[in-house]
Amino acid sequence: MTKYDAIIIGSGQGGNPLAKKLAAANWKVALIERKWVGGTCINTGCTPTKTMISSGRIAHLIKTSNTFGIHTNGFSVNMEEVLKRKNEVVVSFRESGTKGLISQPNLDLLFGNAAFSGPKEITVVKEDGSREILTAEKIFINTGLRTALPPIQGLDEINYLTSTSIMDLMEIPSHLVVLGGSYIALEFGQLYRRLGSEVTILERGPHFLSREDEDIADELKKILEDEGINILVNTSVTEISSPGKEVNLKIDSGGTSRTLTGSHVLVAAGREPDTTGLNTAVAGIGLDRHGFIQVNDKLETSIPGIYALGDVKGGPAFTHISYNDHLILYKNLVEKGNESIADRLLVYCMFTDPELGRVGLSEKQAREKGLRIKVAKLPMSSVARGIETGETRGLLKAVVDVDSKKIIGASVLAPEGGELMSVLQMAMLGGITYDVIRDNVFAHPTFSESLNNLFIKLDNE
Repeated sequence: MTKYDAIIIGSGQGGNPLAKKLAAANWKVALIERKWVGGTCINTGCTPTKTMISSGRIAHLIKTSNTFGIHTNGFSVNMEEVLKRKNEVVVSFRESGTKGLISQPNLDLLFGNAAFSGPKEITVVKEDGSREILTAEKIFINTGLRTALPPIQGLDEINYLTSTSIMDLMEIPSHLVVLGGSYIALEFGQLYRRLGSEVTILERGPHFLSREDEDIADELKKILEDEGINILVNTSVTEISSPGKEVNLKIDSGGTSRTLTGSHVLVAAGREPDTTGLNTAVAGIGLDRHGFIQVNDKLETSIPGIYALGDVKGGPAFTHISYNDHLILYKNLVEKGNESIADRLLVYCMFTDPELGRVGLSEKQAREKGLRIKVAKLPMSSVARGIETGETRGLLKAVVDVDSKKIIGASVLAPEGGELMSVLQMAMLGGITYDVIRDNVFAHPTFSESLNNLFIKLDNE
């Protein structure tokens, strides 16, 4: 048995920086990783998907270049080269992260499956079958999520794709059927449509992007449908079969039953916590009914000294949240701070094209809270920079508190929407009121300059 000051299970975007910082603070640290350094983000999430989405955007630009007066003789997609570029980017990020961990004094990087074998004891089963037992007073769980498989008859009998396996597919599906209307579903749906697939997205719920305001969701739905994506809401799959090369899906859409035929099926109907192999019961760690690790506002589990960070604890499943989790833990444990996740400003971005950047409260959430608000909206078709670049699809929207004039939320469906959203996020963090932004001098012509006109909309309310 080897004793450490801290054991971290999972080398994701919270686990890695926490391990390095604790080691730099003279803690003896063990970081355990099952497969690849970097977690979901680098290996099967943000990095590879956004790299491939860039290829899809190039295809889209070529396809629509005649609207700019640039005429081409068509194009072809070489998936081997698309995947080669994606893999090179992933490997470079992964190797860089691994080198940074290995070179850090006081830090041991171990590969294998980790599970609790006692209250503060971890057993690591390595690839060669050997075992190593570790113990520490502080243990951090950063194991993330995995694809959740919906209970559909016949699903386990076909070669379905997940968000991981589809990125190794060497062919372009002739008809990709996507189960679910999640952000993952929409990003992959648009990507493969642009690469040449027919795409059908099946959303079980009655509303498209139900977490977003209806006007934002409607605008994005129109954008995707204009690109040729077929989106069906209120649609459930009752049975799947694959008697030959094609896949038959029996669906119920709005009360009407029929059979939909596709070449490939992508399961993107949600994700679940990767906790089943941790043996958390031995340590007495509390899980909710979905298997997420329960934590308090300081990220501590039901057992003192054991913490969870990142997606495995539930809540917003975003890389930047996981990274911020590690900062909260480090500041509290090493710098003796009093940081909390309670009032953290939520931001995220969906990397469709145009991007959807979100910060703070939506209009729907603000009204549900009974807040006194004003709402500013500006279509991208009224943005000078958008017209000049041919990027007129989308909508800018901000929610403002009537009394304080402060921005309490924004939805930005626009080119580089995440970047423009970040401008409003900085204003919210600084307590800058909407009228200051309305009258501010932005460089012309930029997308940020559109914030002048966005908030001018409130003058007549």
